[in-house]
Amino acid sequence: MLELKLHWQILIALVLAVFTGLAVGTDGGILGLAFVDVFAFVGSLFLNALKMLIVPLIVSSIIVGIAGIGGGKVGRLGGKTLLYYAATSLIAILIGLTLVNLTQPGIVDGAPARDVIGLSADTGSVMEKVAGRDASDVVDVFLRMIPTNVVQAAADGQMLGLIFFSLLFGYFMTRLDNTHQVDTLRGFWEGVFAVMMRITDLIMKFAPIGVFALVAKIVATTGLAAFEPLAVFFLTVLAALAVHFLVTMPMILKFVAGVSPMRHYRAMAPALLTAFSTSSSSATLPVTMECVEKNAGVSNRTTSFVLPLGATVNMDGTALYECVAAIFIAQAYGLELSFATQFTVVTLALLTSIGVAGIPAASLVAISVILAAIGLPAEGIGLILAVDRVLDMARTTVNVFSDSCGAVVIARLEGEQGILEGKAA
Repeated sequence: MLELKLHWQILIALVLAVFTGLAVGTDGGILGLAFVDVFAFVGSLFLNALKMLIVPLIVSSIIVGIAGIGGGKVGRLGGKTLLYYAATSLIAILIGLTLVNLTQPGIVDGAPARDVIGLSADTGSVMEKVAGRDASDVVDVFLRMIPTNVVQAAADGQMLGLIFFSLLFGYFMTRLDNTHQVDTLRGFWEGVFAVMMRITDLIMKFAPIGVFALVAKIVATTGLAAFEPLAVFFLTVLAALAVHFLVTMPMILKFVAGVSPMRHYRAMAPALLTAFSTSSSSATLPVTMECVEKNAGVSNRTTSFVLPLGATVNMDGTALYECVAAIFIAQAYGLELSFATQFTVVTLALLTSIGVAGIPAASLVAISVILAAIGLPAEGIGLILAVDRVLDMARTTVNVFSDSCGAVVIARLEGEQGILEGKAA
């Protein structure tokens, strides 16, 4: 009997979820139990299972990876990784800036679109989250990098602090004079990492069910009517993300890494579909690591350093979205943006995509920081809330794909062979 590959199972579940969500809506149910509540319950179970893996997987993978790299190469690998992340995020922002200036979604029939669109009813709840946020939140990223309590940082989901601690632990673990202690610690962390990958395999068997529930809930709740007044903005963001996803990243894979982009798309299919349904780079990290190592053939010492860091700080899709959303809101308010102002938007989008990643409603907080910098009220966020959830799914997919491309590019620059050739690293 022919068994469908995982990415086909997830894709079928995703398509069925769209039709099911549209069919049942928010009112559909049986025996007094709303279908949307069932979808929310099952989706939450799947998300919780993925999030359960994050902390032990990040810690064990980074420690094992650093131990395998050797101390002298950590700085070189880190430099290449950060340069790649900064370059791809800047390219993504410039793509978004170009398209939003061409389409001008904030202008309807020659007039600012603010009154035509109207603010979302959810604006009040968002304002509570972004109240008091400003550019100082970007600086806080450095404070979060060195946590006072690493256990508390892990519990709060502050991945930057956890990554920093794990890097230090892995580096100095190999510097111990007692070789027995080194071997014991390395064996322990390698065992933890192997177990976490096994648990990831188990959870991914239920991925089609989890994806179905998550997407069906979103479609049932949102429907399609909300997209009509924001169609140009919605399509502008999707087009910009598509250019980065289908043009920029494949060109980097082809001309910098020297590998086949199509093979990489196939290798990453399960992770991309999981990212789309969960809207979380961190929750998708276990799947991303599995796909990059097992399907693409990148070594653990590269993936364990590049991918956890990327899931925390490399947000190409988010940076692009922040830029387009800020320019759109400025257009909708009738504000003419000079070159200097647009340069400010680009710079802040690049910084905030990293700096506020650990804050709840991160993208909305980042947009509020940008709006404040160019003299617009944060209430303007209400203009985009109706389509933010679906666009969050799309930009997270781009974030994860950029992370995976970074692992491939850096592995090739480090001289690894057999990548995307059907050979395991």
